[in-house]
Amino acid sequence: MKKWPPQPTLEAPLLLDAVGGAVDYEGRPVLRSKSGGWRSASFIIGVEVAERFAYYGISCNLITYLTGPLGQSTATAAENINAWSGMTLLLPLLGAFVADSFLGRYRTIVIASLIYILGLGLLTLSAMLHSLSTSSDYLDTKIKLGSSNQVQEIFFFVSLYIVAVGQGGHKPCVQAFGADQFDGHHPEECKAKSSFFNWWYFGVCAGSTVTAMIMSYIQDNLSWGLGFGIPCIVMVFALGVFLLGARTYRYSMKGKGKSPFLRIGRVFVAALRNWRTTPSAVATEEEVGRALPHHSYEQFKFLNKALVSLDGSQEEGDLCTVNEVEEAKAALRLVPIWATTLGYGVVFAQTATFFTKQGSTMDRKIFPGFDIPAASLQAFGGLAMVLFIPVYDCIFVPIARAFTRKSRGITMLQRIGTGMFLSVICMVLAALTEMKRLKTAQEYGLVDLPNVTIPMSIWWLVPQYVLSGIADVFTMVGLQEFFYDQVPVELRSVGLALYLCTVGVGSFISSFLVSIIEEATGGDGRDSWFADNLNKAHLDYFYLVLTGISVVAFSAYMYFAKSYTYNRQNRS
Repeated sequence: MKKWPPQPTLEAPLLLDAVGGAVDYEGRPVLRSKSGGWRSASFIIGVEVAERFAYYGISCNLITYLTGPLGQSTATAAENINAWSGMTLLLPLLGAFVADSFLGRYRTIVIASLIYILGLGLLTLSAMLHSLSTSSDYLDTKIKLGSSNQVQEIFFFVSLYIVAVGQGGHKPCVQAFGADQFDGHHPEECKAKSSFFNWWYFGVCAGSTVTAMIMSYIQDNLSWGLGFGIPCIVMVFALGVFLLGARTYRYSMKGKGKSPFLRIGRVFVAALRNWRTTPSAVATEEEVGRALPHHSYEQFKFLNKALVSLDGSQEEGDLCTVNEVEEAKAALRLVPIWATTLGYGVVFAQTATFFTKQGSTMDRKIFPGFDIPAASLQAFGGLAMVLFIPVYDCIFVPIARAFTRKSRGITMLQRIGTGMFLSVICMVLAALTEMKRLKTAQEYGLVDLPNVTIPMSIWWLVPQYVLSGIADVFTMVGLQEFFYDQVPVELRSVGLALYLCTVGVGSFISSFLVSIIEEATGGDGRDSWFADNLNKAHLDYFYLVLTGISVVAFSAYMYFAKSYTYNRQNRS
């Protein structure tokens, strides 16, 4: 008996509606109309908002906790924060590798979230124990233990680095998983994917802005245990939201071929093995030239040797393919772009450390009896991003698109470069503001009174926070989209981890600079540039050093960006 309606009429629309390279939660072909798109991306953006709330709930005011309850010096606290921030932004490389090679993005996100929650829980317990140990009821116990402060400090940093491990698996995979919900081969979804990165960062900024305004007040005025406990609860909520959307997600299918790490590594090994090969085999060299596009053949020519056989064998498996060589060259082209954006990463590290310490010395009174927490000024950077991202996506891009005929309005590299230029101006502005703060301290005779508020409004710091936020809209979002788009499809989590590493390595460089400058300018009774008494310090000199580093990095970036060739057909 025939089925009604006939089977072919049902299958044809299903095949047309199927999304290539993706499956649903049960491993079946996924339908475009019932999965992915903004519906699924909204779940994932919501998760990221909650995760950023949790992360910034710890990091935005961390320098106050280290220099206050834990009693560390300003320089030591800044070094510790930069080292931790750097680790949280380098570990995503490991998390992305595990996700792309073994577990997949969805499983990695779930496991990383559980680790994240564990770290936040231990951090909360650490703050509560420290609060108990310093109360009058526990003074005798503290004297008996003797080393309780040191034990609590170790417990605190262990908990902090467990958070870093969780964040390392969570951050790159969530963003890549969100972008996977849009099909890059579908015209409408391709445009939506470009907007996704803008609205993703909008969500990140919204989460961090709310955090800076609320959590810094709770931590400064109520309780550090509560200040760390709320982010833990929010992260539990984020995991629940993520799991709710499981049935709507598109899950990328793993390729059946070799791992992209093995393919790229094989090219470099083959090129190294054939290093001494000379172009005596003219015919072979001509074949290489015909096989590769002209621009690719001329760039990184040493990798072309991977296409040449030493013994003349042309059997399959002996030689690297043209596609493998192209893939290796595409990966290598990313290196100078990544390296030259490290200067931006160094500047990025200052907003949560020295910018906050500047603000803590200034007049923070809003109305009698209420002083705004210094860390809450980071909200102005987030607010600038929240306001500027819709302007960029809804106004700037359409206008630029009309002139350039490019789907993104301007290229990804132009976007990154614009933000780097703005970061240079930001550092100059920060140095000038710090010069005025020091001059005000001298005029009022407050140089030797570090605990007395300088009669200079904290609102003087707002322009540098706002400019930093606008620079992030260009550079940080541009880096996300660039590294996601330009790496092999199977390595997109790794691509986003590379963008995070820009800021991570920048934080390590900042920590190294602080350590070197502290050693060089302090000692022998002298006050270093980072003296605990900021009225005798010279953060303005440090900001000028960072300005110089940023100018050099920006100049190098412009050189490499000008010669960069995009490795996709649908270029920016």
